[in-house]
Amino acid sequence: MLARTARTTAPAATRALATASKFAQRLASGPSLDDFIRGSQDPEPERVVLGNTSQPRLPEFLKTKIPTGPSYTKIKSDVRSLGLATVCEEARCPNIGECWGGGKKEATATIMLMGDTCTRGCRFCSVSTSRAPAALDPHEPENTAEAIKRWGVGYIVLTSVDRDDLPDGGAAHFAETVRKIKQRAPHILVEALTPDFQGHLPHVAQMATCGLDVFAHNVETVERLTPFVRDRRAKYRQTLDVLKHAKAVGARVTKTSIMLGLDLRDADVDVVTFGQYMRPTKRHLKVHRYLTPDEFARWQEVAEGMGFLYVASGPLVRSSYKAGEFYLENILRNKSAERRALASGLAPEVDGSSLKLS
Repeated sequence: MLARTARTTAPAATRALATASKFAQRLASGPSLDDFIRGSQDPEPERVVLGNTSQPRLPEFLKTKIPTGPSYTKIKSDVRSLGLATVCEEARCPNIGECWGGGKKEATATIMLMGDTCTRGCRFCSVSTSRAPAALDPHEPENTAEAIKRWGVGYIVLTSVDRDDLPDGGAAHFAETVRKIKQRAPHILVEALTPDFQGHLPHVAQMATCGLDVFAHNVETVERLTPFVRDRRAKYRQTLDVLKHAKAVGARVTKTSIMLGLDLRDADVDVVTFGQYMRPTKRHLKVHRYLTPDEFARWQEVAEGMGFLYVASGPLVRSSYKAGEFYLENILRNKSAERRALASGLAPEVDGSSLKLS
């Protein structure tokens, strides 16, 4: 028995030694560490193609710097210590270094409420998905208000995952967070990028009337592509109904992102943003092509001609990108002053960038 075992294992051991010897010879004849450090000295090095070559190459204007700086570090530290999530990180936003790295007044972070796991699975989004996410954190509204008060910013964006597992889609939790922020820092303008709450308009109204300054909800793409790009529960017409109802029940400013067409003006949307889709992982939709900055400028002209109050259009623009928020802040403060003036019997006169009372 022992002799038979020895005869059986001997050829295997010989093959293993031969394989190891061949591998050693290949290493010896291949490039050394010094070669890698110096780089190839050949005038025409052989081209090596890795990965999926059907994807267009990332243009230079879409490449961003690695985020650094004291403001970036502080926001990241506060987010971690208070157990909060941000869409900036979860959605791998390319602007995180710019938005978080500004000074105290310029820094912008988009807080993502109700956890970091969504009940939907849109084909463009890198946020984790599950049918049964973790329970809501009852301390999140208070912690979020505390973090925002620490930063001392004048404008904040709140968003959330979809929570179709909850009876109200998380509307009460979201609205309570807005109220907590307004209680702690009344001067801060709050934009809420909300879910569609499965089209239940009473939940939409609860959010639109909770004290926020901008009600935002994204259509993401054109109607024709909606079934292929978004989760099947995120219907195009449902999104338009959400935006229209929010404005009808009292939202001061409504805002959406990406969609082109007259439907948004018919829904009385005030603000629209256009940006380039960038594939977060190989599991998500491929990029068909990268639009040039000139094309984004052209679409901005078209949207402005349609009568939107404000348009932000560019390759790196996102729905909560800070480029539009400074302008929005001015608009919102003007609207507040106008409302106060009308209540006191004065006639407001708006010159486009500031408000004067006559």
